[in-house]
Amino acid sequence: MTDIWKPSVTVAAIIERDGLFLLVEEETSDGICLNQPAGHLEPSESLEQAVVRETLEETAHDFLPTALIGMYMSRYLSSRAGQEITYLRFAFAGDLGAVHDRALDHGILRTVWMTHADLAACPDRHRSPLVLQCVQDYLNGKRTPLSLLYTHPSVTGAVHA
Repeated sequence: MTDIWKPSVTVAAIIERDGLFLLVEEETSDGICLNQPAGHLEPSESLEQAVVRETLEETAHDFLPTALIGMYMSRYLSSRAGQEITYLRFAFAGDLGAVHDRALDHGILRTVWMTHADLAACPDRHRSPLVLQCVQDYLNGKRTPLSLLYTHPSVTGAVHA
């Protein structure tokens, strides 16, 4: 039997306020990096639920996704695992909501607000090349309605398959 190739599905929140973008500074196996609030899709959640959860865990803020900016693929050579990983990222625009008194997710050092120019000036600090690409697509007005996404109720446990 051959191995089945599976990309790692992730979500990211692109949050802009007054020309500044909300990012997280996080510890990685490659050092301290900048990323959007982002993370992996879990087995029983929709993409929208995942980006809401990840934003809360990494920034302590509520997030309301309003549009899909894009779907992105990139390949990364993990220095820790010594293997290539392909990521499939779904980036969402949305509104930042209330802040909660809670600890940030493990590995997240702090949140930071940066301009596009400041972010573009430090690509060596980005978690992946998708960090800047998502912001550029957001600034270029790329938006797709969330209705493009469909999650069958069997995923979230609403019905049994």
